[in-house]
Amino acid sequence: MLNVNTRNLGNVAVLSLQGRIVNGETMPLREAVRAQSTVSAVVLDLARVSTVDASGLGLLLQLRDETASKGIRLRVMNASRLVKRIFEITRLDAVFEVASPFEKMQSVARPTPPRVLPFARCA
Repeated sequence: MLNVNTRNLGNVAVLSLQGRIVNGETMPLREAVRAQSTVSAVVLDLARVSTVDASGLGLLLQLRDETASKGIRLRVMNASRLVKRIFEITRLDAVFEVASPFEKMQSVARPTPPRVLPFARCA
């Protein structure tokens, strides 16, 4: 059974997943991501995910497309060695960013700073 614990950190929703993302057990994840309509980013914390099957990978791709169509960024963080390997074998590591929790929260929570132009020197 897949359990989803949601925490909102400002305009970022962090979904901590526990269990397996496999056929027949993905409904809690689907519902939790779809419920995040007012955030700018959804981060999936996969630290306690034991495995992902083809159905689970398909769901992750579907959720990525759904969130992108609403202007919401979907990110993946803290994947176990096995889940990272699954992403590598399927080449989804090129589609999803898989990062550590600290670096992911830094890049998602903080917007890109505005570009500062130097002042013109006055005569």
